[in-house]
Amino acid sequence: MPSPADASKPVTIAVVDDRDVIHDGIAAWCAQADPPIRIGSSHRTSESFLAVYPKAGPDLTAVVIGLESCYRPTDFDAVAAIVGAGHAVIVYSGLESAEIIQRCLDIGVGAYLTRSDGPHRVIEAIRAAGAGAPRVGPSMTAAPPGDAHTGRPHITDRELQVLKAWSQAERNDVVARRLQLAPSTVRTHLERVRAKYAEVGRPAATKAELVARAVQDGILDIDNL
Repeated sequence: MPSPADASKPVTIAVVDDRDVIHDGIAAWCAQADPPIRIGSSHRTSESFLAVYPKAGPDLTAVVIGLESCYRPTDFDAVAAIVGAGHAVIVYSGLESAEIIQRCLDIGVGAYLTRSDGPHRVIEAIRAAGAGAPRVGPSMTAAPPGDAHTGRPHITDRELQVLKAWSQAERNDVVARRLQLAPSTVRTHLERVRAKYAEVGRPAATKAELVARAVQDGILDIDNL
């Protein structure tokens, strides 16, 4: 399991959006954070960002991507391209549609935050990315219909696909090749499943525990393991 987010750990992010107000707002929130969060670079398009950061590396903790209030189909392609390059992605948007949130989560973003979540949630998500921990925000948990009251988290179709492949494989890179995903995307999906189980009071720190939880809930078939 990833270690808890450490607020003292220095982090550097990039911001990708074609609106000045998003760049200025996130820069202000990061400057006011304690300790401050560094903006490593700002970009208008995913293409310009990927030209500088074609692959994830230690010099960049996370990428905050804005989505337009009137979204375009190409926005999802941009998010997918950055996730596919292995970067930890946080989407910040005024869009609160469950369909849009779910689509972004299925792509493999680490967190989806809306304006109603507030600036502090953005900072929390950035800190969590710096510690390699998942962040399940209010908008993310409200979007899909879950079964938290019964102790069963809602697992998305993509998370289930990854979980099934992972339960049958020795390593994440094997799952990534089988599903044609980046290894970091596989890791993000598995971390989010673990976070969802923790949210309903059923933590699963090891692979055996997580598979056992999924079998108990009928998510995985023990005969196929």
